[in-house]
Amino acid sequence: MPSISPVSAHEEERAADPQTSAAGSIPRMARNRPFGWLLVITGIVGWLASGTLVLEKLEVLKDPNHTTVCDVNPWISCGQVMQTWQSSLFGFPNMFIGIVAFAITITVGMALLSGATFARWYWLGLQVGVTLGFAFVVWLWSQALYAIHILCPFCMIVWAAMIPLFVWTTIRNITAGVIPMPAGAARVLGDSGWIITALLYVAVIATIFFAFIQVFAGTSGF
Repeated sequence: MPSISPVSAHEEERAADPQTSAAGSIPRMARNRPFGWLLVITGIVGWLASGTLVLEKLEVLKDPNHTTVCDVNPWISCGQVMQTWQSSLFGFPNMFIGIVAFAITITVGMALLSGATFARWYWLGLQVGVTLGFAFVVWLWSQALYAIHILCPFCMIVWAAMIPLFVWTTIRNITAGVIPMPAGAARVLGDSGWIITALLYVAVIATIFFAFIQVFAGTSGF
């Protein structure tokens, strides 16, 4: 078997279509069609949540007293979160980032389902975008729990969509050779994708519980 160099045509083919990997160790979810469906589904979920937030934000801008669809109580309120500086970190509402980013995710997923292949540089670009998006979501999550102390339901839907999107994009790129990693470690990651996803969901639920434990225990004073 010929050696594989970082710039070889064979690696470009492997990176474009993990199903052609000579290693034969690509997990099913990281293959083009299942992964394409994952991108489409998480993209649609995230896009719809971001779109709802955009519509509610426009209503709040027109009427500061507008009650959003998820203003439930003092701890669950999209409207109150929208009034914080964290909701417009870059000078404009964060949800506009989601509208664009998830639209790109859906487009990539649909392209994979139609049989498209992409070069290694494209997958690296997607990895950078998804990683930055995940880091941004983690920061927003920490701010909601430990600084704002208010939960936004539609924001949490975006969190939920980003977790499998980040995990499986990373695993796809590792097992396809886009991101270099020893074969043994790549195999372990590939076999643990849904376990990692589940653990991240559990971590989010646990941190929400402990951050709002007074509310759950009925000792918050409200």
